Amino acid sequence: MIRSPALVFDLDGTLVDTAPDILGALNFVLVREGRRAVTRTDLRHLVGHGARTMFVEALTITGGPLPEDRIAALIDDYIAHYRAHIADESRPFHGVPETLAHFVQAGARLGVLTNKPQELAEPLLAALDLAKYFTAIHGAGRFSYSKPDARVFQHVVEEMGGEGAGALMIGDSITDAKTARAAGVPLILLPYGYTPDPVETLGADAIAQTFEALPDLVAKILKL
Repeated sequence: MIRSPALVFDLDGTLVDTAPDILGALNFVLVREGRRAVTRTDLRHLVGHGARTMFVEALTITGGPLPEDRIAALIDDYIAHYRAHIADESRPFHGVPETLAHFVQAGARLGVLTNKPQELAEPLLAALDLAKYFTAIHGAGRFSYSKPDARVFQHVVEEMGGEGAGALMIGDSITDAKTARAAGVPLILLPYGYTPDPVETLGADAIAQTFEALPDLVAKILKL
């Protein structure tokens, strides 16, 4: 990989298995409120749209919504608990550190684009020693818009120094698919994330069965 592509990665379900700590924080609040705990199966319908949407949906599936002021307070409690336990059990998926290091050594520029709040995305990546691979980390809250809005994708690429040899989105969900299509860039999806939609149905340019398969697929799609 001689030329320098801009590779933009989703976070939850793509780089890191964050389910244990997200579930822990959600259930800490839900059970305290007399609701049932949510499961990893439930999480497939919750992750990827931001903390507020996730929490509201968790309330919906465990008994119904609450008044807006109460929801806001509970979201604050969820975020505080999650921040305090952000990497207790979350771990990079198999092959992630090694593959990111390979990309950097080969000249690629890497960025993260996630709907996880910025205040959570940065400390998570730092705690897992992954932040060092990325020249841009964009979470929810940096702008008034988020994925799948194409503008936020372009902000990440611009912060990385432009498209260079081409830009590409790597994720696991329909939100990532919509982002790539809105931005007019190729898309690679990974099948092990949290989306309830089979990745084969989302119109990806390629599906990487493992994270280690990404370098060959990126080179093929961007003709590096």
